[in-house]
Amino acid sequence: MTDNAPENAKGPLDRINIVEFTSVVLGPLACQILGDMGADVIKVEPPFGDTNRRLGPYKSNPDMAALYLTCNRNKKSIVLNLKEKRGHEAALKLCERADVIVHNFRPSAMVKLKLDYATIRAANPSVIYCATYGYSKKGPYGNMGALDDSIQAASGLADLMGQANAPLGHNEPRYLPTIVADKTTGGNVVQAVLAALFHRERTGEGQDIEVPMFESMVAFNMVEHLWGQTFEPALGTAGYTRLLAQTRKPYPTKDGYLAVLPYWNNHWGTFCQVAEVPHLTDDPRFVDMQARTKNIIDTCDAIGQAIAKKTTRQWLEIFAQTNVPHMVMNSLDSVKDDPHLAESGFWQIHEHPTEGKLRMASPPINFSKTPASIRTLAPRLGEHSSEILQTLGYSDAEIQEMMDSKISLNAK
Repeated sequence: MTDNAPENAKGPLDRINIVEFTSVVLGPLACQILGDMGADVIKVEPPFGDTNRRLGPYKSNPDMAALYLTCNRNKKSIVLNLKEKRGHEAALKLCERADVIVHNFRPSAMVKLKLDYATIRAANPSVIYCATYGYSKKGPYGNMGALDDSIQAASGLADLMGQANAPLGHNEPRYLPTIVADKTTGGNVVQAVLAALFHRERTGEGQDIEVPMFESMVAFNMVEHLWGQTFEPALGTAGYTRLLAQTRKPYPTKDGYLAVLPYWNNHWGTFCQVAEVPHLTDDPRFVDMQARTKNIIDTCDAIGQAIAKKTTRQWLEIFAQTNVPHMVMNSLDSVKDDPHLAESGFWQIHEHPTEGKLRMASPPINFSKTPASIRTLAPRLGEHSSEILQTLGYSDAEIQEMMDSKISLNAK
């Protein structure tokens, strides 16, 4: 909670009810963010659960593995077999009460399950129905399945990585080692839902939303990389020159690595002074930003040669007195010990009722009046099945019969 937030303040989405039919990372992460903002999120899972429940290390319960735990806090879990009549009926009852529905099934699958927008809207006209999947249904790829790798390839990102890492011009495409398509599209889902909620607040209207991964990632990649193709006819190829330089990477110091970017002209002048290479300020290759971008490999080489002469600590002391953007390089393992994150309270340790102590990243957005928060940790498969079915009006006997016939499940 932020310092200025009133005690017991609730998140900005307090009392917004969300039903999610999602798995893997894209949908679960988006719904987790909405849950962090205060929404009540019900995760509808098949009897075998979200496939990511079993991805990564786990303590004692193989259905509570690392990747599931990082994408599913602030939710309740109900198991429903949507292919069975009574499971489908229970899902419809949930949807009739929902403010927002999020799913990542292909469009044809939700029509087949009779959980498509037209069906839900008939019972819940003001519902916000957000579908997120590989490709827009407006194009020929519309009903194709997709995962992060295929979207990185189709959107040009794998080629971009190949160009940036190409030795002597040999382009060998590769994937970025993070599920950037899932996470970027998940952020778009959050934006879309918030915008639709704002529209409904003003007009009372719900709506159907589509957030495709392919289009999201092409838009993401081409902000800076459309470059020469921004113009019609094109004034050159796509690809922002500076970012494609093979030498654009953390610079080795005498004892480690340092990120240094004397980007603007005043940065460059200061860098040349403190790095004791004043002659480079007048070098025509580096005289301004345009020249440095055009000669980016020479620029990186010049910076690297200077940085290699001192230790990381020496450079940090030098750059601390300047305007030159710089930062130490953390490893994936060491970033949890970063002093800034420690001071800001970014990492939180929570005691999960079955999985023990868990490290969680705080919601990264700070609201002064309606703070986002971690209220509950990732639920076990079907942990809230009986509780939710009771709120839908099912009797104890009906719930037990659904459990016995595997239409629903309670957590073990």
